[in-house]
Amino acid sequence: MNNQGSVKVGIYIDVSNIAQNGGYRMHYDQLRDFACRGQGVAMRLNAYVAYDEEKAKTNSEYATKSSNFHSVLRDYGYKVIIKKVKWFIDENNNKIGKANADLDMAVDSLSQSDRLDYVLLATGDGDFTQVVKTLQNKGCRVEVLAFQNVSSDLKREADVFTSGYLVPGLINIEGDNQGNVWGEVGSRVRGICYLWFKDKGYGFFRYIKKIDGNLLVYDTRKDESAYSTIFVHDSKMMEAVDTNTLPNRDTIFEFTIAKWDKGLQAVDVKAVCKY
Repeated sequence: MNNQGSVKVGIYIDVSNIAQNGGYRMHYDQLRDFACRGQGVAMRLNAYVAYDEEKAKTNSEYATKSSNFHSVLRDYGYKVIIKKVKWFIDENNNKIGKANADLDMAVDSLSQSDRLDYVLLATGDGDFTQVVKTLQNKGCRVEVLAFQNVSSDLKREADVFTSGYLVPGLINIEGDNQGNVWGEVGSRVRGICYLWFKDKGYGFFRYIKKIDGNLLVYDTRKDESAYSTIFVHDSKMMEAVDTNTLPNRDTIFEFTIAKWDKGLQAVDVKAVCKY
């Protein structure tokens, strides 16, 4: 995203898709800040949420939690578009609930795009592949952000695909309760392996160190880069990690930043997602 004047940003979130595929308890204020990095100004912030009226009538806890969640989203500046769950009986006499936000989200993003420069779609649903193409044809740059179960076609079509796991502070890291700030020694962060020497058993991870307008400057030797690199040895990998597949930008690793005699290294490394 460039730094020449303000960039008009639109954010469209399929909340159910994100929550059911790794993004439960995502921090929506962090997503807004991420999308508006650099000189971005949020013009549209739409969150499409499913709501089961039948359940709310008999489950006060569900009704209260839903209401509180919607209020938090509004506090962060999002317009909450509620999609009521509709129930159907399938051929096997099973009751199926659906609250499909795809159509509304597609129509809104396309109809509002004339006043936008940059669109972030938070979904992994491949049905949005054609939406991405149409937005691009209308002159918008399109970023897709998701966690798990992401359509390969959707990833490929987007101008930028960002794994939500890589964004500092977007979701909490399980077990990291020490109060460390992302990127500090002792903190757990997530990144990708961009270089690996199989014959030597070591390589390097790259991770985001700060959120700004330079996320496309991947070369960490440049001062303006938003990334850091860190050394990793195969002895610090957990057993589930197959180092024969490295380097691999489609695998997201989680690790702790630790000191050693030559600087910093990644320890307690595990794979958290493979695309």
